[in-house]
Amino acid sequence: MTHAFYVYSAYAFAAFITIVVTLWVWADGRSRQKELAALEASGIRRRSARPKDNT
Repeated sequence: MTHAFYVYSAYAFAAFITIVVTLWVWADGRSRQKELAALEASGIRRRSARPKDNT
């Protein structure tokens, strides 16, 4: 085993973890968008979408 093996394997592991986390966040974001769309389709709205009361 050489020093380069450990360095390259550490870079490969870090890249793998980065890709996994990126894909996880992307998939979770798509899931949340689908949940929001389903809630809005059922009539539930976000508080930020309500019109302001100007009284």
